[in-house]
Amino acid sequence: MATFELLPAIDLRAGRVVRLREGDFERETAYSDDPVATALDLVGQGSRWLHVVDLDGARAGAPAHEPVIARLIAVVGTSARVEVGGGIRDAAVARRYIELGAARVVLGTAALGSSRLAAKLIAEHGAGRMVVALDIRGGQAVGNAWQAGDDATGLDPAVRRLLAEGVITFEVTAIDRDGALAGPDLGLLARVRSLAPEASVIASGGIRSIDDLLAVRELGCAGAIIGRAIYEGGLSISEAMTALA
Repeated sequence: MATFELLPAIDLRAGRVVRLREGDFERETAYSDDPVATALDLVGQGSRWLHVVDLDGARAGAPAHEPVIARLIAVVGTSARVEVGGGIRDAAVARRYIELGAARVVLGTAALGSSRLAAKLIAEHGAGRMVVALDIRGGQAVGNAWQAGDDATGLDPAVRRLLAEGVITFEVTAIDRDGALAGPDLGLLARVRSLAPEASVIASGGIRSIDDLLAVRELGCAGAIIGRAIYEGGLSISEAMTALA
């Protein structure tokens, strides 16, 4: 990412565009029954990236929305780049999404494990086609769709190991702020920036305003994922892009 990029989020659950509060599947707000139409609307507002997450896939450990994601990429792929996450636990799934036209795949649970999947995908597709999501709760990077489990790992060792595997882009989410419109966790973002000063860090969780976007850019973040703020009218994509230009 040569410039600061906005990545509107399209989170998919049961075929709808939704947002969860703090990763809680019981605290869901639905915004659309047509993810492709939502993608076209976001691109029409000026989005150059879309961040698409298969929430059901993340929970199940395997893709649940691959057909609709394929249609979405086909429709907007010439106008915007699409990154896809959720349920990507092996190289074959990542390869399918890249073959469908995804600009990047986002690894979470699989990257935090011991499979060295990040290193394998970088060797096969290049570091620019792969992102690791660092979803942080209580100082721990967690997977498993942010559900309780024994797969959490310390943030510092996780970043060091992933850097050694060749990861150059991290998407950092403060889970307790995700979907809460509470502002970004600047301390967490600064910590990851200090751990990985040469990597691109994309901020996620809590962003509600242009001031928040300017604050994370000032920290040196390469971009920001935005969700509830754009769906509920508090943040205009076109105004944000103008302010960031």
